[in-house]
Amino acid sequence: MDINRRIKSLVGSSTLAITARAKELCAQGQDVVSFAGGEPDFDTPPEIKQAAIRAIEDGYTKYTPSVGSLELRQLISKKFARENNLAYTPEQIVVSCGAKHSLYNVIQVLADDGDEVLIPSPYWVSYPEMVKVSGATSRFIPTTAESHFKINAAMLKQHITKQTKILILNSPSNPTGMVYSLEELRPIAELCVKNRIWIISDEIYEKLIYESSTCPSIAALGPEAYAKTITVNGFSKAFSMTGWRVGYCAGPQEIMDYVKKFQDHSTSNPSSISQKAALQALSSSEESILAMREEFKQRRDLLMSLMDKIPGITYIKPEGAFYLFCDFSALGDSQDVARRILNDVNVALIPGDGFGAPGFMRLSFSTSKERIQEGVKRLAGWIAKNR
Repeated sequence: MDINRRIKSLVGSSTLAITARAKELCAQGQDVVSFAGGEPDFDTPPEIKQAAIRAIEDGYTKYTPSVGSLELRQLISKKFARENNLAYTPEQIVVSCGAKHSLYNVIQVLADDGDEVLIPSPYWVSYPEMVKVSGATSRFIPTTAESHFKINAAMLKQHITKQTKILILNSPSNPTGMVYSLEELRPIAELCVKNRIWIISDEIYEKLIYESSTCPSIAALGPEAYAKTITVNGFSKAFSMTGWRVGYCAGPQEIMDYVKKFQDHSTSNPSSISQKAALQALSSSEESILAMREEFKQRRDLLMSLMDKIPGITYIKPEGAFYLFCDFSALGDSQDVARRILNDVNVALIPGDGFGAPGFMRLSFSTSKERIQEGVKRLAGWIAKNR
C-alpha cells in the first residue's frame, strides 16, 4: 500500500491498547481492576460543566480564532505570571486540542530532517512517534532507579551532537512520577543555552505533586532559558478534563507564529465550548484540585504500602502525577507478563516497553482505594503462583 513512510513507521500506543483490552473485558461482564488509566477518575467539577452548558445555550458554538479566544489566552497569560513566574503575552500563547496536540505542533515546527531530539528514558510513549513524523531522530538518554529516573547536565552533555536540536523534558514525569527541582534544572538549562538547544517543557502534571508546594518551570530560570523554551500545559489532568481536549503552549514570539500557522492549516481552533469550560477552570478556586491531589496522595501511599509486601518488586517513590513505576524484570518479558496478568486475574497494567523501559510496569493509582486493594491482592497471588 502506498502509505507515507513516516506514518507506516509509527508504533501504536501501548497504553491505549491495554486500556482498550481492559474495557473490552469489562464489556463482556468481567470484573477488571485497571491500573492502566492515564486520566483522573474524578468527574469534571460541576461549575466547569455548567460553564460549557451556558456556552451552548448562549450560542457560543462558532469558530474562535485559530489560536484560541483572546479571553482564554489572557487568562492563561495571567496564570503563567501568577503560578510559574513566566511573562508570556496572549500573542505568545496558542491554545490547541489538548497538550498532546500542543506538543505535536511544537515538535513539527522545530524538528526537521537530520535533526536529533533528546528524550530522557523512560519517556511518555508519544514523544518518539511525534519525532518520527517530523523527520527527525530520537536520541534517548537512559536513566535508572539509581538516578531517580532523572537526567543531569553530565548525562545530557554525553548525548549532545552537532545534530542536537531539541530536549524534551517532562516534569512531573509520565511514567515515573519524578519531579525536577530548580537546582536540578539550572545546569540543564545552562547547557541547552550554551549549545543552542531548544527545550520543550511538558508540565501537564504540574498540579499533581505531593512532596513540595510548587513544580518549577525551566523557562523561569532566566532570560536565556526563557528564550530557548516552549512551555506546554493543559487542562486534562489538573481539572479532570481529559475529554474536553484543551491544551496550550507558549514560547518565543517567532516560534509561536509558526505554531499558529501550522494549526491554522490543520485543526484551526479547539472546541469553542471547551474553551469556555477552560475559562471557568482558570477562574475557579483550586479547592477541587487540592481535594483530588490529597486523594491521589493517599492512594499513592496505599499502593506503595501494598506493593512493599510483594517480594522482588521495587520502585522509586513518585513525587507527582499518578503513577507507580515498578521493576517487574524478575518475572520475565513485561509485555508477556502484562498480557498474562490481564487474562489470568483481570488486572490491567501497562508494560514499560512503550516507555523505553522493558521489565517495568506502570501502575496508575487513578482508581479507588478499594480497587487498589483488590487489584494488588490479585496481583500478589498471581506473582506468588508464577514466580
